[in-house]
Amino acid sequence: MVRDEEIRRYGSVALRILAVAAVYYGSAEFGLLQQLVRGQVTPLWPPTGVALAGLLFFGLKVWPGIALGAFLVNVSIGPSVFPVLAIAAGNTAAPVCAYLLLRRAGFREELDRLRDGLALIFLGALAGMLISATVGSGVLLLAGALAPGGFWPAWSVWWTGDAMGVLVVTPFLLVLRRVRWPRGVRPSRWAEAVALAVCTLLATLLATATGSSSLLFLVFPFLIWAAFRFQLAGAAPCALGVSTLAIYAATREAGPFAGQDLFSNMVTLQAFNGTTALTALLLAAVITERNQTHEEIRRVCARLAEMVAGIEPRDR
Repeated sequence: MVRDEEIRRYGSVALRILAVAAVYYGSAEFGLLQQLVRGQVTPLWPPTGVALAGLLFFGLKVWPGIALGAFLVNVSIGPSVFPVLAIAAGNTAAPVCAYLLLRRAGFREELDRLRDGLALIFLGALAGMLISATVGSGVLLLAGALAPGGFWPAWSVWWTGDAMGVLVVTPFLLVLRRVRWPRGVRPSRWAEAVALAVCTLLATLLATATGSSSLLFLVFPFLIWAAFRFQLAGAAPCALGVSTLAIYAATREAGPFAGQDLFSNMVTLQAFNGTTALTALLLAAVITERNQTHEEIRRVCARLAEMVAGIEPRDR
């Protein structure tokens, strides 16, 4: 009986490892479609978000899935086998270290506190992804795939792409894991959700179809709307959709990305995507924390009222 339980447990872990590897590889293939320059510039690298979410879901036991996925992705685009192994090791170590930092900081997957949003930004994205960017760029430099003057440009692109993967993809996957079909929701609430999705889509398409980069700010009222009314469940999908459409426009050099050099497009795109992710993530966390505080105050007041009502007045 014990033997059967061990087999089932190990089989479950193996399936999770393979699932993480498969999703990592699939998201990498999608990320490679977003290259601004083939094989060089990917402004959003979804596998980092997938890897961190997998660790948050299943724990450190699934790190081999991240390593396997990273190796399979890099073996087809890397210079040779040893640099590929080193890059895969860096791509595995970065989300693992980000996960350990988040757990040490008391991170909660619900992202229902401001401190959770800040931890994901500074520990999960900005700090954790320093490892993959440094290892990957350093390996390419030592392998001769990068010129000496190309280290810092490659490092900055690598770091921002990995960080954006954490900021945009991880919150969406955290929401997706907890999603349940809501019951007893008023039709007006459904209508509002549909209106939010449609308006966000139309605003993003309009902003990315015109030549002025100032129109990109049109999407922020809808991100604020999503965060206030639906918290992370609305803000995370909206942020992911907005970032994806902006990257698609940049790859086609359309709208505000037309007629600009690669550096200008990268700065504009990453500034916009970063602001989008931070606005959606932090505002949703603040609103959720505020709502929970109000609900806790309401429960405490209700208990106090019950206690006061239960006290019999004394005869004088």
